[in-house]
Amino acid sequence: MWNLSSARGRAAAFAALITVGAVTAGDLAARTFPFGPHTRSVNDLGNQFVPFHARLWDLLHGRADGGVLLDWQSGYGSNALTDLGTYLTSPFSLLVGLFPRDEIDLAVYVVTLVKTAVAAAAMAWLLTALHRGGGRRWMAGVLGASYALCGWSVTEASYNPMWLDGLIAFPLLCLAAEWARTGRRPLLGPVLVALAWTANFYTAYMATLGAALVLAARLLLDGTGGRERIGALLRATRTVLLGVGLAAPVLVPVFLGSTHAYPGWTKEFAPAPWTDVFARTLPATYSFFSPAVFVGGATLLLAFALAFHRAAPRRERLVWTVLTAAVALSLQWGPTHLLWHAFATPNGSPYRQTFVLAGLAVITAWTCVARGWPDRRALAGGTAAVLALALGATGSQLAGRDAYLLFAAGLAAVVAGLLLAARGRALVVAAVLLTGAVAGQTAATTAYADRERPLRLDHYPQWGAGHDARAAAVAAADGWPAHRTDPGRTQLTANDALLLGGQGGAYYSSHTADVWTRTLSALGGGWTSRGRSLQSLDNPVTDAVFSVGARLRTAPGGQPLTVRREVPPLVTVRPAGGEPVYGDSPFRNQELLLGARVYEPAVDGVCRAGTEVFLWAPQWTGTARLGDNPGERLLGGEPRRRAALTPLGTATAPGTPVVYSGEAPRDAEIGCLDPARLSAAVDGLRRTGAVSVEVSAHGVRAELPPGSTGVAVLAAPRIAGWSCDGRPADAHLGLVAVPLDGTRTTVSCSFRPPGLLAGAGVGVAALLGLLVTVAVARRRASGPGREAGSGAGGSVPAPPLRAGVLNRRTG
Repeated sequence: MWNLSSARGRAAAFAALITVGAVTAGDLAARTFPFGPHTRSVNDLGNQFVPFHARLWDLLHGRADGGVLLDWQSGYGSNALTDLGTYLTSPFSLLVGLFPRDEIDLAVYVVTLVKTAVAAAAMAWLLTALHRGGGRRWMAGVLGASYALCGWSVTEASYNPMWLDGLIAFPLLCLAAEWARTGRRPLLGPVLVALAWTANFYTAYMATLGAALVLAARLLLDGTGGRERIGALLRATRTVLLGVGLAAPVLVPVFLGSTHAYPGWTKEFAPAPWTDVFARTLPATYSFFSPAVFVGGATLLLAFALAFHRAAPRRERLVWTVLTAAVALSLQWGPTHLLWHAFATPNGSPYRQTFVLAGLAVITAWTCVARGWPDRRALAGGTAAVLALALGATGSQLAGRDAYLLFAAGLAAVVAGLLLAARGRALVVAAVLLTGAVAGQTAATTAYADRERPLRLDHYPQWGAGHDARAAAVAAADGWPAHRTDPGRTQLTANDALLLGGQGGAYYSSHTADVWTRTLSALGGGWTSRGRSLQSLDNPVTDAVFSVGARLRTAPGGQPLTVRREVPPLVTVRPAGGEPVYGDSPFRNQELLLGARVYEPAVDGVCRAGTEVFLWAPQWTGTARLGDNPGERLLGGEPRRRAALTPLGTATAPGTPVVYSGEAPRDAEIGCLDPARLSAAVDGLRRTGAVSVEVSAHGVRAELPPGSTGVAVLAAPRIAGWSCDGRPADAHLGLVAVPLDGTRTTVSCSFRPPGLLAGAGVGVAALLGLLVTVAVARRRASGPGREAGSGAGGSVPAPPLRAGVLNRRTG
């Protein structure tokens, strides 16, 4: 689509080049990975995106336990498709397969950089499609870069790389809307919509709303009549419906997966103070709860200048200025905030739609330039407006001295560059000034954000020697599916099994299943992120239940130690009886799931010598130790955090007390595990359990001893989608179960994400609809008296344009 030999192609390439240069310069200045020792893996980048991309690497190289439907590595068995559809279905994610696995951090960085560059190129291409711009097309490259380098991109989306797919989607969807308006490219338009919604449906939804606003503005300005406008709207609607339908095989399972997820954090929207909003238009500012509307260099000045630009038609000035202002106001109003975010205030930043405002500002700025370089009147009006914004930011704590110095330097360069360009003199110098303003301000903002994020957010190390040691230890102990190998409670990330290997109970995703959070919590599990980031439970009873035969622990010196146990197989047989129900005590719940009494009560808070001591204090934060043993840290406090059932060591002498830092936890419970009882219970489950187990990318098949009766239990949470022997699987205390009658010796269970078949059906229907649309378009284009168009997949004739049309059709 992009021809680099054309002026438009060169503008797109110029935009991408500026973007890559500015981002890498900022990271280099901050000495952030890969240009220095400081980690860039903050928050969900290190906790989710890097581990999920590591699993994608394993899938691409045939090394994953599971497949695209079922993930055996997370949460003892989770829905893989929902995570793929949420985090990994961008085409650019496939680039990680080209890197060595131990350079997964570098791979994700390159993917992030490529996405940002493509967003810049896409915006530059869109701008020159909306207006040719004459000899000023190089300025489309500068403005395209300023869009991709907006504050939202370099401070927020850079560590949420799936959001960058929305940054790409907005200009592409605007381009698809332009084709729908002019009756062109009936095949490529829906394909772009499908790619955008598949890559990241959340930001694609916002980008689609933004593209609809751009289409409305174009229809108001193109001079056509009501009938032609209705036809354009119908074509645009068809394009979106077909594109979203093509993406349905991913979208429907992801949507249904979210309905089965553990409830996240909900709160009411509170608009940011306007002084903070104004401050975020400046470079080198940072805040999680205000809109990062900074667009570097000349963009804001030119966007404001359009209102004063006499070379632009009055109606055009009015439409684009009012539209951009209205979208800016919509960020701060509760009802429109909910509309932008699909009617649910998100967990975390409430201004995730800011990239659409940045895109509209860039389109408005290009509209100003495309009509000719702004004269002194327009330049003065734009300059006064941006100075007013800067003045309005003086009451905010977000804008410091550096922000104002960068703002002043950038403004001076922009004004000088625009004056030179308007006079037609020293265009090379003007280009250097305007490009330098974008690149310089953005590089400084990138470096500032690189330094600020680790100070404000959780951060995680890049792959290093510690990762190598743990991954090697997991690989050496791996015995799947004979037993699981859990990478351990001492975590590098919340998804260590994906990053390091093994089959762990820990799991952090937007789709962490409600049933798994509640089951693990009943057994004494701990979590953060309000129940969606589950931690591995280091406990020999639950290890026996879930067939964890090897577990990593970290020695005081940081070296991984492998603890091995004899455990039952993945499928065991339990006696028939009434439906058991969990109670309040994790010790009793573990015994209920194990099927044997293995804990002794602590007498006056003290365990018998020879028993293993465990502390249950989910709401307490502090350090507890058994006698002279090293202390164990607990971090509790619902709803945000919950401390796990914690091992304190083995009681070696009668009367060994548990000592607490500070005030002892209220309602704490101490359990004393008898190893001999546990060993006997494990031996019983091994005798009656499956004699062989085969696992696949979508299920499990087990051979049982002849005459088995009761209930066969698969050591995997009963998340939605499991079926056994052709019917929905039963549940046994939150795990997959199959009733036995003594006549069968084989159990076969498979997993299919809910909505997969329905989504596939919608996708097929959309594909058929697309083929019919293209066939009809080709027939009309080749009909009597009409010439075939040049769009991809054929074209239909554009509606006639009236005299005085303001915009040329150059898709």
